[in-house]
Amino acid sequence: MRPSGRAADALRPVSIETGVSLHAEGSCLIRCGNTQVLCTASLEPRVPPFLRNTGLGWVTAEYGMLPRATTSRNQREAKKGQTGRTQEIQRLIGRALRAGLDRAALGERQITIDCDVLQADGGTRCASITGGWVALRLAVNRLMKSGEVKMDPLTDHVAAVSCGIFGGMPLLDLDYAEDSEAGTDANFVMTGRGGLVEIQASAEGATFSRAELDAMMALAEAGTAQLVEAQKAAIAG
Repeated sequence: MRPSGRAADALRPVSIETGVSLHAEGSCLIRCGNTQVLCTASLEPRVPPFLRNTGLGWVTAEYGMLPRATTSRNQREAKKGQTGRTQEIQRLIGRALRAGLDRAALGERQITIDCDVLQADGGTRCASITGGWVALRLAVNRLMKSGEVKMDPLTDHVAAVSCGIFGGMPLLDLDYAEDSEAGTDANFVMTGRGGLVEIQASAEGATFSRAELDAMMALAEAGTAQLVEAQKAAIAG
């Protein structure tokens, strides 16, 4: 039995509320159980130096946790500098979102996705990717509506979910109680068509088998498909 009482293949309750930031070109608040992440998209008429005069656009991301996103207060990273974990997660978010992007169709402009964790209960990087795509979609919609972009640069949905081996069982969408005790921890980033963008998997104790990896993969496929439907509903709403 999972600590939450969920079935092995059950996501936590997911909600995506759009238009939560007055000034951002795209924004949403994504809730996955008790994990809450504010995602905003900001348009800029410039690209990094290595892309100047190439005709290609860029999507990048920044990630951070509020001091009381967790059970005890963490010092703001603006004071102490970004940790290696933060840098790794924001690079992952950027890579993931660019996987569903036609950079030529975007043109020479940059969209920055800011993912601020308001409350953490496991799966913050996955929630950031899933919600970050919604914020990106809304920003691109604005570009297309204004006529600045003629062809939709987003080629597919991108969503992410965690899986793990907890109590000897493959489970979908780990919360903190499970993640902190899991023998294997994995994150799967996938497109709406089921393509794999990235898999992060590591044994926290004993090694895991190919059969267990395949089981987590099957859970992730079903989970990301549900998250894509949540993205569609949020955009339509």
